[in-house]
Amino acid sequence: MRLGRTFAIALRHLYLVRGSPARVLPLFVWVAVDMVLWGFISRYLNTVASAGFDFGPLLVGAVLFWDFFARVMQGVTTAFFEDVWSRNFLNLFATPISIPEYVAGLVVSSVATSTLGLAVMLLLSGTIFGLHILAYGLGLAPFLAVLFVFGIALGIFASAVVLRLGPASEWLVWPIPALLSPLAGVFYPLSTLPRFMQLLSRLLPPSYVFEGLRKVIAGGAAPGAPLGYGAALAVLYLLAACGFFVRVHRHAVRTGLLARYSAESVS
Repeated sequence: MRLGRTFAIALRHLYLVRGSPARVLPLFVWVAVDMVLWGFISRYLNTVASAGFDFGPLLVGAVLFWDFFARVMQGVTTAFFEDVWSRNFLNLFATPISIPEYVAGLVVSSVATSTLGLAVMLLLSGTIFGLHILAYGLGLAPFLAVLFVFGIALGIFASAVVLRLGPASEWLVWPIPALLSPLAGVFYPLSTLPRFMQLLSRLLPPSYVFEGLRKVIAGGAAPGAPLGYGAALAVLYLLAACGFFVRVHRHAVRTGLLARYSAESVS
């Protein structure tokens, strides 16, 4: 794998974002809206809750980490959708670039956009609501790492689905983070869920992240074993997603789907 080809994919996305305010604004606007909304909700809840209990770290912290996960996933899919919208696949895969190089380029693009979004969220949470997540130290890095790996895995999987079913299936991708959030226990312990939903939650790496975050915010130690299990699940999903993308690409090449890729190419 040649890194120059990988960074060429990321550089193309950078040029697209830099030259279009319509692409730049979503990197900031939605995360800002979420942070402000949940920040004021936490302030209101503090006024009606028992004295001494602060909803800020729980709610704003949960939104920050969940939005980071969503930005990671959407960083991969948005870079992929740029090729979908421009009907660029035939040109792209006519070059010597390999699938690992192309997917790695999508990941590099996601690293850049998600890091930028995370910086904005940290700035807003600290300056407006006085919540300094970095005060918890490097102990939060493993939590972010698990969300990052799982977000990349979902982004690659979602891109493969669109490559297989055609651009019309794009609407299947955007709701994925919202659909997973109830099972991930972003705002409440998993014990709140019915038993069958708890079993499904145990298959999602973010559920281990947010259970552990609540313990850290409450002053406890980070749960090493559960977080390690979540990390192993995230890596497993990443490998499975990469394998699925490769299989879908081979099918697209073998059947000629790349050559006739359009909104009607669903078979």
